[in-house]
Formats: sequence, structure tokens, C-alpha cells
Amino acid sequence: MNRTGDVPERRSRKARRTRDALAQAAFELVLERGVRHVTVEEIAQAADVDRRTFSRHFPNKEAAALDAVRGGGDRINRALRARPAAEPPLTAYRRAVLDWLDDPGAEPWHQRPRIFELLVMAEEEPTLYAAYHHIRVDAQEESVAIIAQRLGVDPLRDIRPAVAVAAGAGALLAAQAAWVRGGRPAALPEFVVHAFDALSGDLQESPQDGSAPHSTTQGSTS
Repeated sequence: MNRTGDVPERRSRKARRTRDALAQAAFELVLERGVRHVTVEEIAQAADVDRRTFSRHFPNKEAAALDAVRGGGDRINRALRARPAAEPPLTAYRRAVLDWLDDPGAEPWHQRPRIFELLVMAEEEPTLYAAYHHIRVDAQEESVAIIAQRLGVDPLRDIRPAVAVAAGAGALLAAQAAWVRGGRPAALPEFVVHAFDALSGDLQESPQDGSAPHSTTQGSTS
């Protein structure tokens, strides 16, 4: 039997396990000590690999600690690709986010233990915040490409895909900022629905009742 084809697959699985071990070690150490008091060498040692191996998987300790959050953007984009072609771009983006939050086969990162703590820490640690921003930008660039493909346009010449993603990602970002600062770890879906509803309503109007969550941190970028 020819098992040559199994070799790349085994290597891929091993690389995935190594990356996951590094990400988990970084996540735990950063939460335990704070990002400033953790070194790449300590993360590598905790994952039982060397510094060179760490560098093959992550550019820095912040990216490693936030790897679980990156997976959320990937799943949103997979859901966006699966949305019906007839949906308007912003509607498709909104429903992709809600599909991600309600996916029974892949637990959203906001429900995972201590993710909330990590994002609260990112509000206060500039290097962690910068890494989180980079993850969001990467996910949004892919979203723009997906929307452009749905519309059959060149995103370098047609601004509509970028506008749709900027609006949708902005609503998600506002929801996340309110969620992190609101002290209710399970409330992210509630904030997301309210933020996207605001896009289709008059932002100058005040809510008619007190039932909807809202953020007092206008202009937040976290």
C-alpha cells in the first residue's frame, strides 16, 4: 500500500497540535501574569518546543494568546460564503455573524472560559490591543473579497464591498466594546443584534424603552 500521501497529512496534524499547544500556553500565561510579564521563551517552554518553532507559528506572544479569537473571524467568513447569493451584502454579513454566534457545531469564542477576561485585558494593554486590531483587519479584508465575489466586482475599483464590510464590522466592533465593558460575558449576541438594528434605524433616536443594551463608550475602537 502506498502511504506516501499520508505523510503531508500527518505533518499537518502535528503542526496544528503544536500551534494549538503554543496558543493555549500563551493564553494561560498571559492571563495569569499579564502580557508584559510573559516571554516568548516561557511560552515555548510551556508547550515543550523551542523558540524557533514558536516563530514558525506566531509573530509574537500577543498573536499566540489571541489565536482563539482569530478563529472567530475565520468562521464568520465561512458563514458569509455560505449565505444565499440573493441577500444584500450587509444583510449577508449580519446573518453570517449571527450564524457564527448560534453554530451548535463550533462553540463561539465568547462562550469559551476566560476569553472575556482576555479581551478585557486587551482594553488595557496596548500591544495586546494592537494584535487584536490586526486580527480584525485580516478578517475584514477577507470579508471584502467575499462580498466582492458575491457582487461580481473588483474591490479595488468598486467601493461597495468595502463599505458593506466596514458598516457590518463596525456594528460588530461596537457590540464587542459594549459587551467587554458591560460585565455580562453571555450577552454578546444581545449586543450584536442591537448594534445591527441600529444600522437600519435612525441613530439619532433614543430607544423607546430600556430593554435594549447600549454602550456609553461612543467612538470605541476595541
